[in-house]
Formats: sequence, C-alpha cells, structure tokens
Amino acid sequence: MAPKVIGIVTCNYSSKDAESFTADRPIAATPFAGRYRVVDFAMSNLVNYGIRTVGMIMPHNYRSLIDHVGAGKDWDLDRKNGGLFVMPGSAFGTARRGSRFLLRDLIENKVVLTRNTHGYVVLTSANFVYNYDLAKLVDEHLANGADITVLTQTAPAANDDVVAFEVKDGEVKGMKLGVEAGETAFIDCFIIKRSLLLDMLDWYAAEDHLDLFEAIFANTNPVCIKTLDFDGYCAPVFDKAAFYGASMDLRNPAIAAQLFLPDRFIKTKSHDTSPAKFEVGSRVVGSLVSSGSRIYGEVEGSVLSRNVIVEAGAKVTNSIIMQGTVIKSGAVIDYAIVDRNNVIPAGTVLKGTAEDVLVKGKARG
Repeated sequence: MAPKVIGIVTCNYSSKDAESFTADRPIAATPFAGRYRVVDFAMSNLVNYGIRTVGMIMPHNYRSLIDHVGAGKDWDLDRKNGGLFVMPGSAFGTARRGSRFLLRDLIENKVVLTRNTHGYVVLTSANFVYNYDLAKLVDEHLANGADITVLTQTAPAANDDVVAFEVKDGEVKGMKLGVEAGETAFIDCFIIKRSLLLDMLDWYAAEDHLDLFEAIFANTNPVCIKTLDFDGYCAPVFDKAAFYGASMDLRNPAIAAQLFLPDRFIKTKSHDTSPAKFEVGSRVVGSLVSSGSRIYGEVEGSVLSRNVIVEAGAKVTNSIIMQGTVIKSGAVIDYAIVDRNNVIPAGTVLKGTAEDVLVKGKARG
C-alpha cells in the first residue's frame, strides 16, 4: 500500500531582479504557456500522485496567487478532510537567493504538520516547470533507507539561482548556490518522514534564518540525503531570461509533449472561454494561441494568453502576450513580454532582442 503523504509548496521565493511583470506578483503566479501559471506544475505533480493535503506558503504579494488557486477546487483540494491550506510566509524569503525551504516558514506553519498523521511529506518550490510522477520519488525513498531523498538533474547549463549538490556514491555531502553545466542540480523537490521533519524544526529552531539544507550541512546531526535523478524536461524560472526561455521552449513539440502528458494533466484554474478564432487573412506560425483570442494579423513564434486581439496589419513575433491585450493595426512587437490588459496603439513598435527581451508592464486602471 502506498504511504500517506502530504505536500507543501513554497511560493514566496521570487526573482532577485524583479521585472515589471513580477513587481506585483510572485513568479509562482506568473502566467505560463498561455493558460497556466508557473505554480500549476508543482501543484499538479502533488495531486496527480494522489496527495490531497497540500500546504501553500504564501508570499507577501499573494493577491494574484490567491485569486488563481482559490480554495483549490480545480486541483480537487476543496474538501472536508485535508484540502488546501494557505499558510503565511516570510517576507525575508522573497529576497534571499537560493533559500526555498526557509526554516522560519516551516516552523511558523508547524501546526499543519503536527495536526496530520500522514507518514511522509513532499516539499517542493514553485519555481521549476516540469511534469513528474512522484510515485518514483516515494518508492525510491522507501527503498533506499535515506532520511531525505532529493530530486535532482544533471544541469544542462550554468544557473546562479539553482542549488548544486556535491554527491558521492549517490549521497549528498555538500551544497552551494549556483550550478555549472554537468553538476548535480537540485530541482527543489524532496521527500522526508513527517516525524523527522518535525524533529529537524526543533533541532534548528535557533537558526530559523537558514534554509533547511543550509542548516543540515552547518550542523553535525547525521542526516543521510540521497538523490534521485530526473532526466526529463525541467526549466528553472527565476528571472526574465529564464521565464522567456522556458516559454519559448514550448514552441518545440517534443518539449511540450514532456510537460503536457495525457495521463498526468497539468491542472489549472478553469475558465469558460470560447476557442481562439483565426480570421480570414490572418497568419499564425509556430505559436501557442489560447482560448478567447482573435487573430486578424500575423503571429509567429509567440505565446498568446486568453482573450488577446491582434488586429489586421499588426505583427507579433518571438513574444509573450498576456491576457486581455489588444494589439492595434500596424503595431509591431518583437522579442517582448507584454503583460495583461495592455492596449498597444496603432503603429507602435515594441522591439527587444534575443539577449535582452523588452518588458511592457501590466496596464493600470
């Protein structure tokens, strides 16, 4: 019989260099792939395994995240037993790079752990985009005898925001912030026995300013941490460049197929919206266009969220256009991220580069 597991998602660790599109929302709540939010991937990994008790540690700018997840209905978490627990998080965590499992957050929300009788806890951040069968992580943990089993990946490229583990014979011996290509990258997901996690919160209570793993390696308590490698598509999303790159990856059908699996759906907030409509004379190539959008002009190599209008004579290339944006006739947008509810006037040119994507912030009012 599969062990009973609860989940905790940390959503209060955001970009170190806030762009205008993350200035008033956490990365967890950032729109992704047209119809989703970044947090949907972490949430779906948990509930697809069968976890029905999920705690979500909130950022200070939680409004858009609460608006998205609500009571957890779309993830089957609006229930009498278990369900979604919204938990306060530290503002400190929003600025601390590399710390996604801050002891202070876990200690402050200890009641969720003490009131539950499930044997294990899966903790994950909301900053990585991937679709994973958590049964593999649970089974590996039960078999390997470790105190903690962490989900890792061989880093495809250097990344200053991803934690690198020093591993010997499958056991983690150390860590550092910043990973180089070929090193063992921690993708911010691990499993631990609930009773052991509660013990650790007591052991390290005086060091609550640290990340759980920082505290482990800074102390002499013998903790065995083993790794499980994930070789599928996984994108860390911590800044503008990473967000843009992960979004553009979805233009590749092979990558999209690794994220959107028929047997493990990525769940999100439902919207009753009519299908996208491509009008006579429009041209759309290599793009994702979400429901409710109407295309009269040209769209190429781009990702469009719901209810976007591209008027005749307008052209959008290599860009991310968020919900409710209207692009007037003759406007040209290239290598840009346009946040929601903007109206781009006729004849306007918004142009960035592949190395420095232009960001047009959310419309106000």
